[in-house]
Amino acid sequence: MVSHIVTGVAGFIGSHLAEALLEQGAKVIGIDQFNNYYSPQLKQNNIVNLKKYPEFKLIKGNIQDLDWQELLQSVDVVYHQAAQAGVRASWGEDFHHYTERNINATQVILEGAKQVKSLQRIVYASSSSIYGDAVTMPTPETLCPQPVSPYGITKLAGERLCWLYQQNFGVPVTALRYFTVYGPRQRPDMAFHKFFQAAISDQAISIYGDGQQTRDYTYVSDAVAANLAAGEIPEAIGEVFNIGGGSRVTLMELLAIMEQVIGHPIKKDYVDKAAGDARHTSADVTKAEKILNYIPQVSLKEGLVQEWQWIKSLL
Repeated sequence: MVSHIVTGVAGFIGSHLAEALLEQGAKVIGIDQFNNYYSPQLKQNNIVNLKKYPEFKLIKGNIQDLDWQELLQSVDVVYHQAAQAGVRASWGEDFHHYTERNINATQVILEGAKQVKSLQRIVYASSSSIYGDAVTMPTPETLCPQPVSPYGITKLAGERLCWLYQQNFGVPVTALRYFTVYGPRQRPDMAFHKFFQAAISDQAISIYGDGQQTRDYTYVSDAVAANLAAGEIPEAIGEVFNIGGGSRVTLMELLAIMEQVIGHPIKKDYVDKAAGDARHTSADVTKAEKILNYIPQVSLKEGLVQEWQWIKSLL
């Protein structure tokens, strides 16, 4: 039986990915620290369905405390989703969480993988934040990374570590640069989750700057499909891929769609631009289309309806 490890298994993308693997009949070892960056109870809720599968095993612990050389002996693919997320929170005294969880934790896995020749793939979850204020739209993977946040710096460092281990020790690594993933189980610090919660409680949402900033939004099932392909396709080894949803809109356009989904206006509070926020993001997914056969399936409105239904289920 094919065996996988999913780090950050109780998180947003990790829980969806583990579910997809289990539905395919694979064995999944899920690893999560259940830290308090956001409600551990939400994370527990994310894995309720996973625990119904006999082929699911949960390891609760810090990635850096585990014996990775031993763990990887019977594993085919590692999907490394665990990270300290949040662009705005990466400034200041909490930065050490980002270096520990995004750089050090990645290095420990790669170091363990050096000696394990049976390992077929490590899929590293990177981020569009590594591009910063990209000068080319849509942005290709060949553009020189210029992060504008401490978070982006740490994700880029993790990516670069992957290439060092691949080039020097033959560790079979692939990296996916996610562009603003959304959908059910989205973290409460992420924009769509916050916007929907504000709409339910009739609170104003904060608009950073003029509302004309754009994002390329990617539905979670499309991100999962990209991971599954990256874990299997031989040509993906040593490559990095943009994973976007092809739904690039301004913040104001997004809110107009959200108002259609909710059925009433959303109150808005305009505040100053946040440090570390890129002005625009747009993924050139040509390479992912060619090598991973990646084609986004879920439209922005369709995905927002799914997330809105999930948010209401939390009440």
